[in-house]
Amino acid sequence: MTDLTADEARRIILRAQGFLGAGSRSGGVRGMLRRVGAVQLDTISVLARSHELVAYARLGPIGRASAERAYWHDPAQAFEYWCHAACILPLEHWPLYGFRRRAYRDRRYRWHEVPPTVDKILDQVRRDGPITTTDIGGAKNGGPWWDWSDSKISIEYLLDIGEVVCTRRVGWRRVYDLAERAVPGDLLSGDLPDADGVTALTSIAGRSLGVATRADLVDFTRVKGKYADLLDEALRSGAAGLVPVHVSGWPAPRARRGPAGDGTANAWADPAALESEPRGRHRTTLLSPFDSLIWERARAERVFGLNHRLEAYVPKHKRVHGYFAMPVLAGGRLIGRVDPAREGSTLVARQVGFEPGGSRAGAVEAMRTALWEAASWVGCTSVRVERVTSPEHEAPLRAALAAEPPDGSA
Repeated sequence: MTDLTADEARRIILRAQGFLGAGSRSGGVRGMLRRVGAVQLDTISVLARSHELVAYARLGPIGRASAERAYWHDPAQAFEYWCHAACILPLEHWPLYGFRRRAYRDRRYRWHEVPPTVDKILDQVRRDGPITTTDIGGAKNGGPWWDWSDSKISIEYLLDIGEVVCTRRVGWRRVYDLAERAVPGDLLSGDLPDADGVTALTSIAGRSLGVATRADLVDFTRVKGKYADLLDEALRSGAAGLVPVHVSGWPAPRARRGPAGDGTANAWADPAALESEPRGRHRTTLLSPFDSLIWERARAERVFGLNHRLEAYVPKHKRVHGYFAMPVLAGGRLIGRVDPAREGSTLVARQVGFEPGGSRAGAVEAMRTALWEAASWVGCTSVRVERVTSPEHEAPLRAALAAEPPDGSA
């Protein structure tokens, strides 16, 4: 069994997630999607939508339109489905999710009872697709967001069970088509048995995360009950291709589960990631709160010492870091947070906070670089900071931002 320091684990994770080393940029957006395995979607758009921010964080200021085409293209290169949450997934992963589609079909319920209109909606997609919810009568009955119309419930159920698929969006609306038209035949007919699908997803999660606890793997795949048991068996038997490791400072596994076997291992790793020391240049960037590097709070705190949560749904007077506070990654560490907004051609940092420790000058320069690069990427020509929560950083940051922007940032 391999012993890792917490710092070694952190660097392996950064490389696996595409934030360390030149090779992490190969293949553009599609290569990035295959490396991370799943890119979470969300409706919130501040500087950009989260799936755009995830690509930007790893690849730098790529064209936003080209990123969209790389995710959703004709023919389809990816599809939307349930992994860690609603995610963009590589199209070749379609057969792996057969266990989830079968479970939804057996359950015949997901947030809402499936209405009798489901067959009618399927016929409409077959006849008129690709279509949006507008084409089938709208998404809501006019009440709260969860008060879906029967048409919306039907189309989402058909998505859950794999009769229809979303392979692109228009104006943030899903475009639905028959899976048999959008998914290549060899993938469509290749659904794996439950155990094989869960095993394959566990392997993908392990490679994407680099080093992960069992809880991290479960969080990535969102399996529970008998499917979580299949994940444990895939780890225990070695079928997932991951090896047990011990990371100093990480918590011991729960004795109730303990698939590592010998009681000393507290995590799992991709063996290929252990073969060489992570080297290369670190990215300096803003991170979406939904980025897979930090999307799980316990893991973000364990790896980076940062307790972070999305405060968009927290009452304004109770927010600590801001509506859409974005952690700032620099030198392989999370050095602060920015709550961004846009006003015309100005990127506004409503609030900037710095984490304790490290060099003040280094943190200020990293924050300056991250803000200017993000501003340039979204077409802003100036940066304005409204509030800095740490007095010792405020004057240096304002002075740094008042100077000429870094080369290529404006």
